[in-house]
Amino acid sequence: MPSPELAERYREVREETERLAAPLTAEDQTVQSMPDVSPTKWHRAHVTWFFETFVLEGMPGYQPYDPSYRVLFNSYYEQVGPKHPRSQRGFVSRPGVAEIGRYRAWVDAALAEVLAGGGLDPRGLELVELGTHHEQQHQELLLMDAKHVLSCNPLDPVYGPDGPRLCPWGAATGWAGSEGGLVDVGHDGEADSAGFSFDNETPRHTVFLDPFEIATGLVTNGDWQAFVADGGYQRPELWLSDGWAAVGSLGWTGPLYWSADGTTEFTLAGRESLDPSVPVSHVSYYEADAYARWAGARLPLEAEWETMAASCRLAQVDDQAWQWTASAYLPYPGFRPAPGAVGEYNGKFMVGQHVLRGGSCYTPRGHARTTYRNFFPPSARWAVSGVRLARDPEGGRPNRPGAR
Repeated sequence: MPSPELAERYREVREETERLAAPLTAEDQTVQSMPDVSPTKWHRAHVTWFFETFVLEGMPGYQPYDPSYRVLFNSYYEQVGPKHPRSQRGFVSRPGVAEIGRYRAWVDAALAEVLAGGGLDPRGLELVELGTHHEQQHQELLLMDAKHVLSCNPLDPVYGPDGPRLCPWGAATGWAGSEGGLVDVGHDGEADSAGFSFDNETPRHTVFLDPFEIATGLVTNGDWQAFVADGGYQRPELWLSDGWAAVGSLGWTGPLYWSADGTTEFTLAGRESLDPSVPVSHVSYYEADAYARWAGARLPLEAEWETMAASCRLAQVDDQAWQWTASAYLPYPGFRPAPGAVGEYNGKFMVGQHVLRGGSCYTPRGHARTTYRNFFPPSARWAVSGVRLARDPEGGRPNRPGAR
């Protein structure tokens, strides 16, 4: 049957990607500033490849736009076939930005026709919905990567004055407490009323939590300046071994995008004076953990974070900065990846990474939810990643400068 609601969602998501890319020149969209960054035009092409590969190629009579794109814009789906190396995406000058636009239009027209004609079975409709959420993930990545690309330019170019940004929060940060006990976390992916979820959010299950307290707000730039001033990046006793090695080998002296003297910060609006009242961002798990130790606190477990976020007792939950947790990215009990190549979406990455919860000012509105599990390697800093503290009640209140 036709699916007008899904067709409308598809159209809106696709248009939003183009809106986000519009402030960037063709040259901006081709640069790859580090191996983890992908060029903007690659993001635009890859999300299109997703719909073409997993939805349209199964339709009778469909002719791919360009068979070579199956390799060029495959990200990590081994079951689909060969892929172009991630670290070399910036070497591909052709197809250019305009040609990628034509590719997007080709796939959009074909998928719109299929959705209008009711040509998809329930699994096909599920894949289209998954694809729209996948594209929203890449909308955030597009902004993250564009910011890194622009930051490498000594002219400090501006993405746009109206780009998303972190905001100050005037209320005082306190602590919200929980008695712990048995709590249910995760998404009930089988319930129609529960809405969309990625497979790594399921199944819903019960965990036991000891009593804990969690900060109602996020650590700010001003808090972090106190950490830096107290020698936070020169004190090995605060750091995990791998983190301390990263500080030495990578020369970290403050968050990514801070100037060496800690007075300015590169943003999508260009370089600006550092605002001490906004949440700190672009810090790694290693830095977050070191700061928490310096503050006499710790990072929350993801189940602690989810329980308290669901209680509506926290501020700055999903619209400022993703928040590192102390939890390794591992499967929930009973986790089952989806069948076929799309099953590679999340499960294959469940090693060597840490979970972040919430959302950021770059996250598309409506995309975040309390069960959402973002994940990055512990050294990653180019995401809009920040810090929310937690502590054990018997540990007392932190008393260091800058502590929450």
